[in-house]
Amino acid sequence: MCKILMSINPEYVEEILAGRKKFEYRKTKARKKEVDRIVIYSTFPVMKVVAEIEVKGVLEDKPEQLWEKTHMYSGISKDKYDKYFENKKLAYAYELGRLIVYKKPKKLEDIGINYAPQSYSYLD
Repeated sequence: MCKILMSINPEYVEEILAGRKKFEYRKTKARKKEVDRIVIYSTFPVMKVVAEIEVKGVLEDKPEQLWEKTHMYSGISKDKYDKYFENKKLAYAYELGRLIVYKKPKKLEDIGINYAPQSYSYLD
């Protein structure tokens, strides 16, 4: 079990914090270990670590099938989803669970990270 730091656009961070987005989509999944928590880095203009969230599981399927299973809590439009997974044979969705919002958002340096990851980086 491990934690990963994930860079997420502020628009989608808001959807997660509001409980409307319960799936975080990725073109690849963390391979090293089973991820049990995601630490959320809200990208520009926020540029802060704002929360962490439990991972209930990772779904893997063809993009169209994954959308059918997850769209009710996708927090994203079908157009943006299709554009994101364009020409991909597989799509991944982290199923999000219990959320802990930090009272005081943190800088990346506060958690020992020097740069925002493109997709994710391991914390454990």
